[in-house]
Amino acid sequence: MNSFRLCLVIQLGLASGMAGLLWPDKFMPVFDVLMFPWAASYRMIRVHSISAIGLSLLLLGSIMMASR
Repeated sequence: MNSFRLCLVIQLGLASGMAGLLWPDKFMPVFDVLMFPWAASYRMIRVHSISAIGLSLLLLGSIMMASR
């Protein structure tokens, strides 16, 4: 059950990362709310999307190493 939750987190991270890279206009209002004192930019959304994909890949690697 624990690995199922981790797989779900990996899928959500990959989905949000890819969506942020493909449709940054849709994520602009979300980042405006999350980063209230600072203005959201396309560069910030791109960096967060790439980091979400990277984190998902790290979590996938940890699952693959644990299943050995």
